[in-house]
Amino acid sequence: MARIVGGIATTHVPSIGKAIAEKKQKDPYWQPFFKGFDYVHYWLARTKPDIAVVFYNDHGLNFFLDKLPTFAVGAANEYRSEDEGWGIPVSRPIAGDAALSWHIINSLVADEFDVTMCQDMLIDHAVTIPMALIWPGPVWPVKIVPIEINTVQHPLPSLSRCLKLGHAVGRAIEAYTPDMRVVVIGTGGLSHQLDGRRAGFINKEFDALCLDKIVAEPETLARISIHDLVQQSGSQGVEFLNWMAMRGAMTGRVSELHRNYHIPISNTAAATVVYGNEPEMRREAA
Repeated sequence: MARIVGGIATTHVPSIGKAIAEKKQKDPYWQPFFKGFDYVHYWLARTKPDIAVVFYNDHGLNFFLDKLPTFAVGAANEYRSEDEGWGIPVSRPIAGDAALSWHIINSLVADEFDVTMCQDMLIDHAVTIPMALIWPGPVWPVKIVPIEINTVQHPLPSLSRCLKLGHAVGRAIEAYTPDMRVVVIGTGGLSHQLDGRRAGFINKEFDALCLDKIVAEPETLARISIHDLVQQSGSQGVEFLNWMAMRGAMTGRVSELHRNYHIPISNTAAATVVYGNEPEMRREAA
């Protein structure tokens, strides 16, 4: 049976990709951010996941404002990236697991989630940069299932709906027969706004609230409306929707194993976290 070993969340700012390409990980500006991944690498070396289910938001490479699904699930055996115009290197392709994707899609539709099924799907920096941060070596040792969440075109899904999406994905993974270890990943923010009168906006207090509540009290965060989320986190800070879906997918006893928070990275509050997901039956046996 498939088992969810835990979750990871981190930002996906394009300038990180350029810093990696230029080997600036130890520069004073970047070192506090990259240092936050030491524990991530240690934890992954111990847990050795086979699959990464990645909740992310597309930035126009695969979808645009004229056609933008609320939720889309990749169902391919390979995902390519292309030039996005950010000045970052084009990423190498990432292997997918189409069989698991279709299992998740069927389960989500049965749970009354209307998802877009993508048998040919490009992935952008919201996937490739976290992959490069989490697995910095020459080979990515996991296959992925990308799940896109609309954080761009209103009306956006609510925090509550994304938490429920995560619950449904978690149930689907745990019902999958093949034996595999799965890590769920949420990418984006935290608080940031890149345009308008509030460009450069960061809300450290709200970020701390989100980081404190998401482990044991995600339902508290789920009561925040989209309009309030924009007000508190900035127009791009709504990428926290991806974090909520990631949290929802962990169905066991969730614990925070690691947290790193650093501001700013390209006008963004950058956080990196690792969550453990202990099966409930293990807790009961103890």
